[in-house]
Amino acid sequence: MSSYGKLTLWLIGVWFLVSLTGSAVGLFRNNTQEFGSAIAIAAAAPILLFAVWFAASAGFRAFLMSLDPRVLTALETWRIIGFVFVLLQAHRLLPAMFAYPAGFGDILIGATASLVAWQLGTPRYRNAFVVWQFLGIADLLVAVGTGTLSRVLQPNGISMMPMTVLPLSLVPTFLVPLFLVFHVICIARAWKWQTGTAKVSPAGRPIAHPMG
Repeated sequence: MSSYGKLTLWLIGVWFLVSLTGSAVGLFRNNTQEFGSAIAIAAAAPILLFAVWFAASAGFRAFLMSLDPRVLTALETWRIIGFVFVLLQAHRLLPAMFAYPAGFGDILIGATASLVAWQLGTPRYRNAFVVWQFLGIADLLVAVGTGTLSRVLQPNGISMMPMTVLPLSLVPTFLVPLFLVFHVICIARAWKWQTGTAKVSPAGRPIAHPMG
């Protein structure tokens, strides 16, 4: 494993522990319908760090471009746990404005992730693969947007408090930004594929053609 790979795994581990610890001590807990700045900072900070590192370091970019986008896409299967949002809404523990679009959107992305990874994760289906990645990003943005707007539009409605305590607090502070980064990497990788007759492997490596 490259030095960038080890460093990245170490940073992800630290990031998870920070999110877990912050949740355990109640740092993100929000019993009101006001905007939760602590969660917003926790979600935005790793994305900004990734963007700056990606833009500033050629070595880090090269490492990311060596990753197999099919594996990163398959990891999105975890998003099928979005059914929990729908289940909690049925018990009136989360607002429908957030739970339905976020829950069913995550279920759709999670249920199709493996299929997309292993059937569309090739240069031949580059456009469809990229479209799915953008749909995954849109689902995350809709979840963040509806969760935030529900606090503003429904101040007397069902609280988003369950999303600010363990275990669900790990969703906005860790999983959402992590999955967003996965999507961005996959799009960047797929963008380099050649459509038509595949001349590169799904992992982006040249395919040697036999002589003669």
